[in-house]
Amino acid sequence: MKKQTSLFLTLVVASALALTGCSKSETTDSAASASCAKADLATVAAGKLTIATGQPAYYPWVLDDKPESGNGFESAVAYAVAKQLGFTADEVTWVRTTFDGAVTPGAKNFDFNLQQFSITADRQKVVDFSSPYYTAPQAIVSYQGSKIEGKTSIADLKSAKLGAAVGTTSLDAIENQIGGKPQVFNDNAAGVSALKNGQIDGLVVDLPTAFYLSGVEIDKGIIVGQLPSTGSGDQFGLLLAKDSALTKCVSAAVDAITKDGTLAAITDKWLATETGAVVLKP
Repeated sequence: MKKQTSLFLTLVVASALALTGCSKSETTDSAASASCAKADLATVAAGKLTIATGQPAYYPWVLDDKPESGNGFESAVAYAVAKQLGFTADEVTWVRTTFDGAVTPGAKNFDFNLQQFSITADRQKVVDFSSPYYTAPQAIVSYQGSKIEGKTSIADLKSAKLGAAVGTTSLDAIENQIGGKPQVFNDNAAGVSALKNGQIDGLVVDLPTAFYLSGVEIDKGIIVGQLPSTGSGDQFGLLLAKDSALTKCVSAAVDAITKDGTLAAITDKWLATETGAVVLKP
């Protein structure tokens, strides 16, 4: 597969989610006590919303390294949040940061940043996160010409030789969602080697990793499909400066686009339909 590269918000009361581990987080308090009217938002630049992403920003998160286009999953999410906060597209300014630079303590030159930042307890000590905008499902990586290329259902994969790294949710997915007996590897690198050598038909990893492996590590790599989300997995959040005055309102905006279906539509378009990483049927 070739890669290419929405103020007035009714205050939303967001329940605190007790989440732990690298794929879980504790979200911000309710936005009920905060004014989320655009005029009251203390943004980096008055009247503007400054959003950051990586340099470069990759497909399918951003198309052609042009976040201002609104094309790509995270670019589309950014503009949906901006609209919910009351900013028009021409009131959005983009800046670039490194991943490591964004997660370090200190002042920020952006209002929020999105670069597939997993919400973790350690990071929450030095930066803020919005409510999660994405929970990564599991996906199956293979190669063109493999026995499982073109399979569209979980049932079609029950007899396939699938592998995953030890101690991962990917391993659990093979056993509990697919119902097969997995081949276990010390890490994904070992699994990739086994796939290349024909020892397994597919390697199960989280979807973001699947995009990378199929596009970079595996010759003629493909994503056979993604497993239906179980609600567990690595969660991504919009990153803000620690104790940012915007965190509650940004979280409320994410909660709103989640509730009205906007986020689901963006996810389906950019992380399933456009990429060919279809959700496998039962």
